[in-house]
Amino acid sequence: MRKSKLVFLLGVLLVQTIYGQSIKISSPDKNLQVMVSHNDTVLFYSASYKGNAFMAPSALSLEFEKGGKFGSKVSFGKVIHKHVEDSYTLVIGKSSEVKENYQELVLPVTENRSPYRILNLHFRVFNDGIAYRYEIPEQKSMENLEIRNEQSEFRFLNNPKVLTLFRENYTTSHEGIYSHIFLSDVKKDTLMDLPTLFEFGKKLFIGVTEANLVDYAGMYLIKKNGILQSALSPLPGGAGMKVRASLPHHSPWRVIMVSERVGGLIESNILTNLADPLMPYDWSWIKPGKTTFPWWNGNVTPDTNFAPGNNFETNKYYIDFCAKAGLEYHSVVEYGLHEWYVSDGTYFQPGPHTDATRAVPGLDIQQICDYAKTKGVGIRFWVHWKALYPVLDKAFDQYEKWGIKGMMVDFMDRDDQEMVNIQNEILDKAAKHHFHIQFHGAYKPTGRQRTYPNEFTREGTLNYENNKGSDIVGPDQDISIPFTRMLAGPTDYHLGGFRAVPRSKFKPQYTAPLMLGTRCHMLGMYVVLENPQGMVCDYPEAYLGQAGFEFIQKVPTVWDETRVPAAEVSEFITIARRKGHDWYLGSITNEKGRNLKIPLNFLGDGDFTAEIFSDAVDTQQNPNHLVKTLKEVRSSDILEENLAGGGGLAIRFIRH
Repeated sequence: MRKSKLVFLLGVLLVQTIYGQSIKISSPDKNLQVMVSHNDTVLFYSASYKGNAFMAPSALSLEFEKGGKFGSKVSFGKVIHKHVEDSYTLVIGKSSEVKENYQELVLPVTENRSPYRILNLHFRVFNDGIAYRYEIPEQKSMENLEIRNEQSEFRFLNNPKVLTLFRENYTTSHEGIYSHIFLSDVKKDTLMDLPTLFEFGKKLFIGVTEANLVDYAGMYLIKKNGILQSALSPLPGGAGMKVRASLPHHSPWRVIMVSERVGGLIESNILTNLADPLMPYDWSWIKPGKTTFPWWNGNVTPDTNFAPGNNFETNKYYIDFCAKAGLEYHSVVEYGLHEWYVSDGTYFQPGPHTDATRAVPGLDIQQICDYAKTKGVGIRFWVHWKALYPVLDKAFDQYEKWGIKGMMVDFMDRDDQEMVNIQNEILDKAAKHHFHIQFHGAYKPTGRQRTYPNEFTREGTLNYENNKGSDIVGPDQDISIPFTRMLAGPTDYHLGGFRAVPRSKFKPQYTAPLMLGTRCHMLGMYVVLENPQGMVCDYPEAYLGQAGFEFIQKVPTVWDETRVPAAEVSEFITIARRKGHDWYLGSITNEKGRNLKIPLNFLGDGDFTAEIFSDAVDTQQNPNHLVKTLKEVRSSDILEENLAGGGGLAIRFIRH
């Protein structure tokens, strides 16, 4: 369902400056302003918020294989300016009904000397951000598009503090520890993953990322000669080439999210606003929900009269748990690091005779799917992308025949144009077979869940899968994610570990891993993270009779509305999300304990019963302990709660 109101203003809208021609565009509320200009050597833009400049003139540049760099000796053509007010429905997301409101200009730019190339700049300015992209139309001087570099600059003023993930190269799972430093301290020629957060004191927060990544290379930031600019992931074996395509073609949107509250960046729907509309497929089958993932716990089963392994009985044990607990999905993954499918390679690297359409001997997939169906549980697969993609059509035909509902596609570890196209092809074909997709070892979302709502979630985070081998992931790492990776959208984590210990007692263990942070920290993560495919990774016996599991059972995975009542970068965050008439709230903190005062004005009218799960007074010694209380509340109330170091808070607000 879509409604829109467009106002077209055709004109030149040019003013003369010392730089030459300039064009100004403002957000609907007039707070954000962008100036696009050129002089004899460069095409550039600058930006301000409420009259205060935060970005100095920054170059807009593409370097083509033929003809070199674009941007000098150019002139502006006739501008198309329009105001758009629009609304649409998200099938899955942090909001169900989204309104968008922006000013847009399309600016033709032509070289005044040979080879007389043409480029159209598209700018959209929302109340909560700026977006621009390059469009390369069909033209006589260019038969095909070959981009060697894009050097879009981001010359932020006043040396903001940066929260970012540095990467060694472009082959990456996008998993690591975030750095929180001043922009001036960022080393040259070091890749910065997206999204990256920029803090201008407590007055302004900016997130940089990209939207609608289609048939193009993924973008990073890099500092060169003291200037922050874009860097594109190179094509494998492409001798440094970044993009090859036919014309016309356009880049993804380069997005600058802007808010006076850091929570405003999390509430924003700017990325889905910029994505292509919903594909005209049947989406009635979409069913978000929580899933087991037995690999994480080591495929633990109780003492039984069957041999655990890649067999029906082991999967039946987890399916029965899902049916009893109300979990929507069970994941068939592996046993003993051997995939569920035939492979002569390893779990991490398929061999030459791998066959992702055949199960290992002794594993009857049809029997598993048929049994799960009788229990109202969906079956989903884990599969290595190198095992799946070469036989994609054959595999999807077989999976549909078995009755599979979706899958995790893993170890993609690239975001060059080739891999971007592979992922979009997988999504499109999966949609036609009615499969949902969870990408692991994959780049950030770019709003494409609006277009393909079968893209349930993506990883790209250092998360609790690492607890099997180290103590690298804990509350201090968790608190970075909402302010960085989650700005882009659904964020997959291996949630649900129920064996929390103090750091002094932590030890890596492959089976039944231990956790850092309190039980309530874990519960709060189910609300803090936007994730339509929430994992419940521990083994069934770990949850039986355990305090707090009832919250996991009840918490939704998609939402009608999202609000951020309070947040401080790298310190703590509180997120409230509404589903129907009820609200859910999650808070997490870093290793520091704190007292939170949470205004409940997001609740709106009416009376609510708050079902509160909070840290117990002895959680420093016994981090699995929690206190459950019931309290009658209204929107005028302020809730005061104590979070232990590494702690959290989880609340269900039930409307009367």
